[in-house]
Amino acid sequence: MRQNKLSPSNNNRRPTLLQLVCAAAFFAILVFAIQSSLFTGSQKVDFNRETVRILYDFQTSVQQCVANRGLGLTAHIVDHCKVVLKFPEGTNSTWYNEQFKIYEPLEYRYDVCEAILLWEQYRNMTTVLTREYLDARPDGWLDYAAKRIAQLGADKCYNRTLCEEHLNLLLPAKAPFHPRQFHKCAVVGNSGDLLKTEFGKEIDSHDAVIRDNEAPVNEKYVKYVGIKRDFRLVVRGAARNMVPILNGSDDEVLIIKSLTHRDFNAIIKTIPNPVYLFQGIVLRRGAKGTGMKSIELALSMCDIVDIYGFTVDPGYTEWTRYFSSPRKGHNPLQGRAYYQLLECLGVIRIHSPMRSKRKQDWSDVPSREMISGAHAAALSLKRSQSDQAANLGQFGSCKVWGNVKPDKSGPVSGSSDMNDIRKHSNYSKWEVMPFESLRKEAQNYLIQMEGVSLYKMDGNKLDDLVCVRHSLKSEV
Repeated sequence: MRQNKLSPSNNNRRPTLLQLVCAAAFFAILVFAIQSSLFTGSQKVDFNRETVRILYDFQTSVQQCVANRGLGLTAHIVDHCKVVLKFPEGTNSTWYNEQFKIYEPLEYRYDVCEAILLWEQYRNMTTVLTREYLDARPDGWLDYAAKRIAQLGADKCYNRTLCEEHLNLLLPAKAPFHPRQFHKCAVVGNSGDLLKTEFGKEIDSHDAVIRDNEAPVNEKYVKYVGIKRDFRLVVRGAARNMVPILNGSDDEVLIIKSLTHRDFNAIIKTIPNPVYLFQGIVLRRGAKGTGMKSIELALSMCDIVDIYGFTVDPGYTEWTRYFSSPRKGHNPLQGRAYYQLLECLGVIRIHSPMRSKRKQDWSDVPSREMISGAHAAALSLKRSQSDQAANLGQFGSCKVWGNVKPDKSGPVSGSSDMNDIRKHSNYSKWEVMPFESLRKEAQNYLIQMEGVSLYKMDGNKLDDLVCVRHSLKSEV
């Protein structure tokens, strides 16, 4: 039988067919990969377009709000995040900046995306310095604690026991105040404009009232500023006069803005008032005015923040306080513009002499639903620009984590050498308040946050938080 012999051409054909099959398979995979990439890219583009659309709609709402409520201010949209607030032509800029040798400008540029992320974050923050914060923060006791003690004699707490002796009087184990703890709060500034209106009863109708520094509360001014006093934020100079400032009010909470001092401690040991340190300031070069920090404090505890005595009406030519003589005049246009922006971001509600003459229905301020949508869009845009995962959740800004054991409640603030007045007072009532005694909205917030407290590491950095997890069982 004759065998069939394969020709050389037949021998080469089989590998060629195999190569074609492999090439076809590779091509199919490549096409699929390209299509998937294009589809994913298309999804991302569509997502970013929707995000930008939401932010543009919000900017339009803010622009309309400024037009309606700004008493001459106008907002000019630059893009989906940037906006410029302008004062009308002819505005008298009388304040001269000695540092930069210029008069205060008549327009101010803001990033609404950054502003809404920052101020909505304050709604979830703890703004009182606590022991758990120092325990969780890297080198919290060695480095940061030393920055909160004046005249320590060292740049670090090499002797922790000594630093604890300085801080124990005003250092609670955990946050004494919580987000959503109050519904409506009034922040009362010191402007002489308060004497042009009689906001006293309206101020006193709030669930909590926050005042600044030495501002007096007495019968002389009651119809202008009210008589209710719950919290007072003070700078170091005012803290030295805490006894006359408190003036027999045993329950008013005193919060020192920057540093404690051995002289303060000597006074604190003799008074029945709760006294704490503010958390979240920029320690390197100081912070903005006490009024702005009072708003941060209020926002960390209250659903609605009404401000009084912040001079935000046109025509302001004197630096006045309602309880003292006018000083050298200036025209703080930057403050007026920024407070107006905050009102149109839903952060505060402004009350002033000119605004008191019209109905305050707040319908031209963006709704909470629109603000929440803009916040979500700004957060998504920020994370997409920094290549962060979009689903980081509510703890995406936590840089440092700490944990509190369920069976560890920690000590209340105080020291063994307090006098009998303080020892037998109710100064620690906020620190030992049971979970079930909190407002229902505050309880729901703590449950939603899984028992996590959020603290600023330093200043206004968004992605620089210290987060401390508690067991909800320990809270209950």
